Formats: sequence, C-alpha cells, structure tokens
Amino acid sequence: MEKIRLEIIGLSSSQSQTGSFALVLGEVNGNRRLPIIIGMFEAQAIAIEIEKVIPNRPMTHDLFKSFALSFHFIVEEIVISDLKEGVFFAKIICSDGIKNIEIDARPSDAIAIGLRFDVPIYSYETIMSEAGIVLNDETDDMEDEEEEEDEDNLEEATISSNKPETNFTGREDQIKNMSLDQLQAMLDDAIEKEDYEKAARVRDEMNKRN
Repeated sequence: MEKIRLEIIGLSSSQSQTGSFALVLGEVNGNRRLPIIIGMFEAQAIAIEIEKVIPNRPMTHDLFKSFALSFHFIVEEIVISDLKEGVFFAKIICSDGIKNIEIDARPSDAIAIGLRFDVPIYSYETIMSEAGIVLNDETDDMEDEEEEEDEDNLEEATISSNKPETNFTGREDQIKNMSLDQLQAMLDDAIEKEDYEKAARVRDEMNKRN
C-alpha cells in the first residue's frame, strides 16, 4: 500500500477539552490536513522537541530513545496506520540493522518519538481520503499567517496548557441536527478559518451518515 508523507503543520489548544490539543499534520506536496486530538503531556513532548528545549530530566519519549539506542535499535519511520470509529492508530517502525519490527502506539506518542529520531511520518490514502481535510486556494493564501500562530501555540504548549474551556457540547448537539448541506457549509467555514478541530468533528459527523 502506497504511503503518503506528512509533516507537522501546527499544534493548537483544544476548544472542546481542557488540557487537550489539536495536532495538525499536512500532506507533503499536497493540500490535505489531518487533525488529531492529543493529550497535554504528548503535546508538550512534541513541542519541546520541535523547539529543541532541553528538560531538566529526560521525558518518557527521551527515555524510549535512550533505551532503544542502548540495545542498538533505531526508529526508521512513523506510520499513521489505521482509523477506527474516529480513533487513529499508529506504528513505530524500528530496526536493529537486520530485521524490522512494528510497534503499535498512539499517534501522539509515535510522533513524539519519531521527532526524537528525526524520521519521516507517513499515512495511507485510505486514511487521508476518510479523515483528511482538503484546503482550498483561499486557505492556502493564509498559510504564512497560520505558521506564525502555530509558532505561538507551540510555545504555549511548551510552557502551559491551561486555557479557558470553550463549551462545545451545545455545538455538538447542533451538528447532529444539521443537514448534510449545512454540515458541508460549516466544514468549508471551519477550513477557511483554520479551525481544524471543528472541521474534524463536522467531518466525522458527515462520515457517520455516508
């Protein structure tokens, strides 16, 4: 199965869950985005490595790297391998120089580890077709502004994740009662405003009805 290479586009605080973040992966040489909701600890682990901040003591993902290298294992790539009922799954592809080993992991942990080994991130067309969000030309023109905001969010994840919670419960009930045409309009609006978490929720609701 052909793999599609991804890169980290942004990391922003979740509007629906205090202490959660939306990790946005982007298709390299493409216009699709793959938003994944992750926890505060994993967001901090990702942000710290991107910003090259050295913690006072090794974090869990740093410990994994030290452990693997001590036994002459390296990580070769990260694959977002599956999507079941809105939940993403990943594999860490490791090698001892003789054979490859696949380790099941949450995407957030896998990406945090992959960053420490400086390896590529991949997914499959089936996952991108089902869960990917396609950007339009107008949204692409806002990419520079988005990158500045993402840098601020990465710094925020590194320092603190405590932000006021936005009530999304009523909005979720509203989404369930909308028609497909209304959902498509909401999806287009969310994409234009770079609200990938909202776009993901609308996308999931549309997929349930198809």
